Amino acid sequence: MPALRALLARLAPQQMPLPTPRAVLVLLVLAGLGLGLAALVPGAWVLPPLLGLGVLALVLVDARLAGGVSGARLLAPDEAEVGASARLSLHARLAGPARRVEAALGMDARLVAGGVLRFSLAPGEGGHVGGADIVPLRRGPAPVEAIWLRWQGPLGLGARQMRQGCDHVLRVTPNLALLRSRSVQAYLREADFGLLARRVHGEGTMFEALSDYHPGMDRRRIDWKVSARHAHLYAKEYEAERSNRIVLAFDCGQAMCEPVDGQARLDRAISAGLAAGWVALKSGDLVSLFGFAGRVLLSTPFVTDASGFARLQSAAALLDYEPREPNFTLALATLAQQLQRRSLIVVFSDFTDPTSAQMMVESIGRLVARHRVLFVTMQDEELESAARAAPERLQDVATAVGAGQLLRQRALVTAQLRQMGVDVVEARHDRIGLALIDSYLAIRQKGGIG
Repeated sequence: MPALRALLARLAPQQMPLPTPRAVLVLLVLAGLGLGLAALVPGAWVLPPLLGLGVLALVLVDARLAGGVSGARLLAPDEAEVGASARLSLHARLAGPARRVEAALGMDARLVAGGVLRFSLAPGEGGHVGGADIVPLRRGPAPVEAIWLRWQGPLGLGARQMRQGCDHVLRVTPNLALLRSRSVQAYLREADFGLLARRVHGEGTMFEALSDYHPGMDRRRIDWKVSARHAHLYAKEYEAERSNRIVLAFDCGQAMCEPVDGQARLDRAISAGLAAGWVALKSGDLVSLFGFAGRVLLSTPFVTDASGFARLQSAAALLDYEPREPNFTLALATLAQQLQRRSLIVVFSDFTDPTSAQMMVESIGRLVARHRVLFVTMQDEELESAARAAPERLQDVATAVGAGQLLRQRALVTAQLRQMGVDVVEARHDRIGLALIDSYLAIRQKGGIG
């Protein structure tokens, strides 16, 4: 029986004739004409059924003339970045004179809203070829499960349809467009540490050596005791800090799952975090990822150089979306236990109500005593627009008042964090990455990590 079912599954799709919209229209027209003729000539009642049978026969003949499909092959990348365009193509070989070849791909809803991608195929080299661009909506493994094909015969009355299974899995990874941007590349070219792992003199807080003082140098560098002993001005040189530990902690809870300009806040935070992580690795620091929601979702070992960046990217792709409130107390306490050395902890999060915000502030406050904490959040553009909009109705006034209260609560929370000694980065979603890199470089230059 299993073998018979498998045989029928292979044969049935090729033996599936269907009427086209043109055939349905012809049937309706002929049915109307036949009924009118039968009303005028009662003895001609048999004519409408005969006309319908004739059209059905033409449908079967036309579907038979359409021929079959000898093969359909999907051309798709193995990976795609969330929010970036990717091309899916289909190549099909049809045996008959087919016309109006249409295709549909059944896939995970991460790739296309609704899980179905439709497009047409046109005659090309070696068969019919067609495709469409997709913009993945969320990260994670997204399977393409089935290929549907429908094509019409030469008369346009009959069509055939087939379904073919597909086992292709497209991995949707974090978006690294910011990392490839000119702005970040300029950071890497112009930063003092450069692209090479070399010792950098003149900046930082780690004492390196004494050198002759030259006009134009910062006078605060002068070592007055040594200069007095040798009757010559000497200045201190410092080495930029290296091997600092950077932890990128991502809140994967409900607030971070909300979309900003069509993309989840979490995805935008991961893109910004990976860009900052790449800059940190290039500067000689160590980077780790930490993800949490109601529980700890991810904790990676520290990556020590840029060659391990792919491991960070793969780990970030596994951070799932959790439609629940995050447990800051459990997550940050677990993170504090894991860290044996002072580190820079970059917390990516957002908050929607005062209660959860207060729990977050208390949990972050426990980290400040031992670590440098950088809190990253995105501006809520919807709230700002609602608060600034000119009211036209009474409901608009209530909306503006509520939005203003929420904005004041956000400002109060960020002010509390700053008073506790937490560095806060709050910017638009399209500027958050560069703002984070700016803050990281400023903290590092001041020697505020180790």
